[in-house]
Amino acid sequence: MSDPFISAAALEGIPSTYAGTRDGIDGILRDRGLRRSSPDDTARSLLVGAAATASLEGSTYEVEELAAGGGDALARGAVRLSTELLGLLPVWNRSPVQALARIHALAASGSVDDADLGRPVNPAGVARLTELAWMLGRPTEAPGLVVAALVHAEISSAGAFATHNGVIGRAAERLVLVSKGVDPASVLVPEAGHAAEADGYRSALAAYGSGKPTGVHQWLMYASQAFTRAAEASPLAR
Repeated sequence: MSDPFISAAALEGIPSTYAGTRDGIDGILRDRGLRRSSPDDTARSLLVGAAATASLEGSTYEVEELAAGGGDALARGAVRLSTELLGLLPVWNRSPVQALARIHALAASGSVDDADLGRPVNPAGVARLTELAWMLGRPTEAPGLVVAALVHAEISSAGAFATHNGVIGRAAERLVLVSKGVDPASVLVPEAGHAAEADGYRSALAAYGSGKPTGVHQWLMYASQAFTRAAEASPLAR
């Protein structure tokens, strides 16, 4: 049976582009001493990521405001999610759909009715998430960066939840980067990589959502650049 991750990873230009991106990421992490990264570095990455992911949804609060407990419901939800996200890694590895429901509950608390937290509402979207979870449960030789990018786009495009699908997709991308060993300490800031080019991000996601191979290719080429920006936004790059 074919591996959709491998098929996407083999599209024209993707293997060489992602090899270069991974080399650049590894260089930054090595040069800044990944083995010396601290829990504070991880916490800072997650906080900066929370501000960035909220900004992509229209929130305008700065990192330090969020650190002080400020912000609107959207921003506070992003911060709440950031503090618990890595703890969901075992659930993600065991049952991705269950993890996504928990991510929605954390991110959307205070923004939607409690009865709707963690509840997908779009049957077609649920079917896509179920298929994605099945794919993630199978072995793949696809690069971790490619898997992370595709997971992000698929969750965001599936629209399984009534709200916060983009937030959920970006959170899942970070989990994949950790689980695939690209960024075990979670010191990259992928959310900031996307927020730095918000128009390009939305355009590439829309292309992916078209379902055409050209759209998948456009998304993956865009995401490779976003991952480079994610490394540049890392606390270790400062």
